[in-house]
Formats: sequence, structure tokens, C-alpha cells
Amino acid sequence: PVQVLRETKNLFENRFARHQITVSDELGDPLIALKGDSDRLMQLFSNLFENALRYADSPGALRIWQKREKDWIMLFLEDSGPGVPEASVDRLFDRLYRVDPARTRARGGSGLGLSICKKIVEAHGGRIKAENITSGGLRFQIALPLFST
Repeated sequence: PVQVLRETKNLFENRFARHQITVSDELGDPLIALKGDSDRLMQLFSNLFENALRYADSPGALRIWQKREKDWIMLFLEDSGPGVPEASVDRLFDRLYRVDPARTRARGGSGLGLSICKKIVEAHGGRIKAENITSGGLRFQIALPLFST
């Protein structure tokens, strides 16, 4: 998953630069393995990057890192903000949910991207959550089970 995340990030480099979003890649070992579908994982990470491009203030920052906990890989994507209203955090992964209902598809998406992210993570036996952070941004945490022989 780390290798797929890094490859996906590389595909977005020019767009991040155009939006003046500095990406801090603090990912470690790319050789961590899990049983999964690399195309769906790329879709997951692409949706999260699209979300950062759409909603993070410009200039801004996106920090990505990982940590290993027993039989899990934890992946984190944290933007510089703004976050979302606290009442919306638990609904971000609901199908068709938009934080600002006044947003049109042209300005704010369809409300499907994060719902798709959740389905992809769950199909891999994992979990995803979002939370506002004290610096004012939004953090996504993805937990995926590691491959065991």
C-alpha cells in the first residue's frame, strides 16, 4: 500500500504544485505487503488527494505518513485546512453527503468520493476515519491488515 500511495502521489505532483500545496512525504518502507487490489487502492488514494485539492486552502500543505501497529499498516493523510464542522466529521463517508449542501458538482463534487473510499478500505478488511486536528486541518487515517502467511 505504501508503494501504491507513493505512486499515486507522484501522479498528482503537478496538480499539487499548481494549487500551491506542498506535500510532505514521510512514508517509510514501501515493501510492506497486504492482500489487495492495487487499482482500488490507487482509486482510494486518488479520491483522498482530489479531496485535498478541492478543499485545502491554497497555499497549503499535505502531510502523508505511516506507522505499523502489530498486524496493521496505518496510513495518514493530513491537510493544513480548513477542517470541517465537527457535526459533519462522522458523516463524511455517507453516500451523497456534502458538508456544504449549497455546493454544486462543479464546485464541490458529487458526495460519492469519500463513500467510495470507505467501501474500498472495508473491502480490504480495513477501517477509515476522519478527524479535525488542532492545527485546523483534516486528517484521514486508514488502517489496513497486513498480509500474513
